[in-house]
Amino acid sequence: MHKGKAKILLYGINFAPELTGIGKYTGEMARWLASHGHEVRVVTAPPYYPQWKIGEGYSASHYMHEHWHGVQVWRCPVWVPRRASGFRRVVHLLSFAVSSLPVLFRQMCWRPHLIFVVEPPLVLSPAALLLAKLFGVRSWLHVQDFEVDAAFELGLLPDRGWLKKMATRFESALMRSFSAVSSISRAMCRRLEDKGVPQGQIRYFPNWVDLEAIRPMEADEPNELRQAMRSGPDSIVALYAGNMGEKQGLEVVLEAAALLADDPRIRLVLSGEGAAREKLEAQAKRMNLRNVRFMPLQPAARLNELLNAADIHLLVQKRKSSDLVMPSKLCGMLASGKCILATAEHGTAVHAVMEASGGGMLIPPEEPGMLAEALRQLARDERFRRHAGQAARVYAERELGYDAVMAAFQQSVMELGVNQIHASDHEQSHSAESI
Repeated sequence: MHKGKAKILLYGINFAPELTGIGKYTGEMARWLASHGHEVRVVTAPPYYPQWKIGEGYSASHYMHEHWHGVQVWRCPVWVPRRASGFRRVVHLLSFAVSSLPVLFRQMCWRPHLIFVVEPPLVLSPAALLLAKLFGVRSWLHVQDFEVDAAFELGLLPDRGWLKKMATRFESALMRSFSAVSSISRAMCRRLEDKGVPQGQIRYFPNWVDLEAIRPMEADEPNELRQAMRSGPDSIVALYAGNMGEKQGLEVVLEAAALLADDPRIRLVLSGEGAAREKLEAQAKRMNLRNVRFMPLQPAARLNELLNAADIHLLVQKRKSSDLVMPSKLCGMLASGKCILATAEHGTAVHAVMEASGGGMLIPPEEPGMLAEALRQLARDERFRRHAGQAARVYAERELGYDAVMAAFQQSVMELGVNQIHASDHEQSHSAESI
C-alpha cells in the first residue's frame, strides 16, 4: 500500500443501496474513498430504510458478502419491526449490534487504520471502541443525528430523570473515547462540545450533494413528474420529498393544506416512505384534502426530476427535534435551485444554513397558520422564488460539492495519523486477504 492510502472499516446499520438518509451518504463516502485508492470494507445490515422492509434480494436472517464499487460489504442479520415504536427500535438496533459483533471482530483482524462508526446507532460504539483499543486502531464517530436526545425529546423513550441522566452520561463518555467525533453542521458540532467532547477531537463533516446529478433543469426539459403533480398550467407545487417519520411532524402540512383549500392553485405533494406515512395518508383522507397528493419514494435516477418538479420545497421539522438534526434532504433542495420554505427556530442548524444561503423563507415550527400564509405569499411572488432558488444553487456550489467535502474529510483522516503506514502493515494486509 502506498503512503497516504488508508485501510478504513465503516461500521453502521445503514448503507447503500438505501436511497435516502444515512445509508445514501455512507455509501457515497465509501465509493469515493475506494475510487481514490483507499481500501474500504463495510460491516452493515441489509437495506431496509425508509420503508422499514428488507430490500429485494437481501435477507434479514442470513449473513451476506458482496462487492460494491470497489468496496467489500458484509451484511449482518437484523430484526426489522413493521411499526417502529421506541422499544422496538431499541430491539432492532440491538439485534444488529449482536449479529455484527463476530463479523466486526473478524474485520478488525484485517488491521484497518481507522474504524468509522455512524450515529445513529450509538449502541454500536462500545464494541467498536473496545476492539479499536485492542487492535490499536484509530476510531471516528460521525453523528448524523443525536439519537439519545431525540429519543427523549420525541417521546420514543420515557422522559424519566434518572434514565435520561444515565443515558446522556453514558453517551458523553462514549463520545469522548473516540479519536475524532464529527457532525454535519456547525450547530451540531457546538452541541458535541456541550456534551463534553474536547474541541480538539471535533471535526466538521457536512453532508454533500452531487452537483452534476442534482442541478436546475431548463423550463423546456421534459419532466413527467412535474406534469403528474399539477392540476393545471398555473399550479404551484409545494413538495416534501424524503422520509416520513416522527421527527418531521408532517401533520402540520396537512393542517396547512386544510387552510389552503380555498386556493386551488397550490398543490401539496408528499413523496417518500417512512413509519408515519400510513398514518398521514389516513389523516388526509379523514380531512378530505383534495389539494394533497402522496407519491412513492423515487429511484435515484429520477431524483433530479423530482426535485425540479417543485416550485417550493418544504423542509418541515418538529420544534423539539429542530436542533438535534440537520436534514440531509436540504442539500438536494439547495442544489436543485428551487425556493425553500423551512420551519426552524433561531440558532438551529437549518436556520443557520437558510440564512447563509438566502435560499428561501423561514418560519417557526408547528405553526400551520403561518405555513399556509407563507405558501400563499410564495405562490404569489414568482420573482422571490426565482432569486431564492438561484441563491440556493450558488450556496450549494460553494459549500456542498461532493468532491470538495470528501477531499476535506480525507485530509482530516490523514491528520489523525492513519497514513503512517509501515512495511508491517503491508505484510498484514496480504495475510488478511482471505479474512
